[in-house]
Amino acid sequence: MLKEQKTNLINKILILCILFYFKTRTKKNGCFQKVCCCSFDDCKLTTEWLLSRTRHRPKIAIVCGSGLGLLADNVSNKQTFRYEDIPNFPVSTVPGHEGCLVFGQIKGKSCVFMQGRFHLYEGYSLCKVTFPMRIFKLMGVETIVVTNASGGLCQDFKVGDIMVIKDHINLPGFAGQHPLCGPNDERFGIRFPCMSDAYSKDLRKLVLDITAELGYSNFVREGVYCMVSGPNFETIAEARMLHILGSDSVGMSTVPEVTVAKHCGLRVLGLSLITNKVSLDYSREEKVNHEEVLQISKMRAEMLQNVLLTFIARSHQVETINNSNCIYSNAV
Repeated sequence: MLKEQKTNLINKILILCILFYFKTRTKKNGCFQKVCCCSFDDCKLTTEWLLSRTRHRPKIAIVCGSGLGLLADNVSNKQTFRYEDIPNFPVSTVPGHEGCLVFGQIKGKSCVFMQGRFHLYEGYSLCKVTFPMRIFKLMGVETIVVTNASGGLCQDFKVGDIMVIKDHINLPGFAGQHPLCGPNDERFGIRFPCMSDAYSKDLRKLVLDITAELGYSNFVREGVYCMVSGPNFETIAEARMLHILGSDSVGMSTVPEVTVAKHCGLRVLGLSLITNKVSLDYSREEKVNHEEVLQISKMRAEMLQNVLLTFIARSHQVETINNSNCIYSNAV
């Protein structure tokens, strides 16, 4: 009986996604289409602007989630650029996202931090949301670390846990809200990229080893992250559905960035801070809010910082990717 209910639920979701997909298409000459708003020339212009203004040539990029911008505090030889000053860059509009690109060194390694990301619910296209990933690729970045704040769906998770993302569910993608829709530019990646290994197994193993050495094992988990578009937090019925589908946590970001990074041939590590327990019970009185999310992020930021510092110092232990055909010097 449970299996039949689950099958019926999934069928309903797919039907709704298909209907929404066609609703969000634009029609031209009798055909439905999506057009990417960020051209290769736009990416080239932004890359040239940044490379001409910084001496740093980062190999690792870190995307800081809600309230996690202070992960960049330990950077030496720092150079900071406001998003609004960078050509073609979107601007963060959400509290807890400072809106700065920070270049510098950690443990002698050149890095770049995004203090604040962009979201679908801010009104940006997914092409704009993921624009920095393509800039990082053209600059020569090889590894992307994405961090976020998310709500825990798995009943074993506790507030303050750190979840190493092993896989994701791209719920908006089911409905056609996908960053790779539109013409494919082979200079970035292939038309049909494989996502079964979106999160590097080697990087996940390295970070799990590091957290064990730091004594953090009691609150480090592995799990599946699900993206919803937001901006509202989930209803109880929606949360129950996501839990049935196999999600361990839920948030409003990260998946588009990971998809484009993987499309570009970058290695990805994902870390999700569980800032609240998503309610699956109608009798619960607690209500989640963004201020609470930022508070929990601040409490755990120091531990995440320790993990990232050690990870960056030891990232050479994982074999460097060979797919460098899209690094700026070769691509344009």
